[in-house]
Amino acid sequence: MIPQPLRSLATRRAALFGGLCLCCLPRIGRAADSFTMEEVGPGIFMRRGLDAEATPENGDAIANIGFVVGENSVLVTESGGSLADGEWLRAEIAKRTSKPVSHVVLTHVHPDHCFGAQAFAQDKPVFIGHHALRSALDSRGDFYRTRLVEILGADRAGSAVYPTMEVADTAEIDLGGRSLRFTAHGTAHTNCDLSMVDARTGILFPADLLFVTRIPSLDGSLLGWLKEVETLTGLGATKAVPGHGPTLVDAAPAFADLTRYLTMLRDETRKAIAADRPIDKAIDSIGRSEREKWVLFDTYNGRNVTQAYKELEWE
Repeated sequence: MIPQPLRSLATRRAALFGGLCLCCLPRIGRAADSFTMEEVGPGIFMRRGLDAEATPENGDAIANIGFVVGENSVLVTESGGSLADGEWLRAEIAKRTSKPVSHVVLTHVHPDHCFGAQAFAQDKPVFIGHHALRSALDSRGDFYRTRLVEILGADRAGSAVYPTMEVADTAEIDLGGRSLRFTAHGTAHTNCDLSMVDARTGILFPADLLFVTRIPSLDGSLLGWLKEVETLTGLGATKAVPGHGPTLVDAAPAFADLTRYLTMLRDETRKAIAADRPIDKAIDSIGRSEREKWVLFDTYNGRNVTQAYKELEWE
């Protein structure tokens, strides 16, 4: 249960971030003391984000972030949710290798995944993003920055960093004996989702196109997300690093759980619309069968229903 002062703060933040994704706000606090990097594959290190809402105490360290080491250089798979989070990650990289950071992946627009990128500016890496990320940052970057400054202070919040390499379809880079392939997806979790596959291990990095344990957060297109899940599962990867949840999972059952939830959301929303059920009533009823299967269900399911309702009522 959230203490009353934090409950009020959480409520205020929810209002501030309105129709945007709530898995987005930062500051590295005391929770960082217990973070560890897990080597999920040879030369692949990941930190599990917390299955929680953003608070001053946890510093919004809620996304899975990490890096991949090649023979010549390092690629950052996710930069973290703030300048402070990115600096933490950069220090963790330095503990394990002296190789330079040559690439930083910006998987989508949400701050918990990309506002740590500023910490790597001094390395002068290639910042890789979806071709639609620039316009998404133009639309939301200042808004996110303002809110992060309110929560963290200007010295810790970080700023939006724009991609210097934009992926329109697919692309590939080489870290020296290690190639990584990128796919730009259609509108799904957001309108600028980018996934990656490590050719050496076959591990898939779908970012927030895959949530495990924590309830998915819909900020793009429900139908599009279901379509992109088919694209991702068609790649045949057996292991995946989700954007939230355990740092490495069996891909097939994880995507099956996600698909089950999204399919339920689609089907029950369509039924509510067909029955002319008001959206406030739909929010109260849709998805009850999934309530015990996801962390933060009560926080996010209603918003997902709202997004789905708006998308499906005119199909």
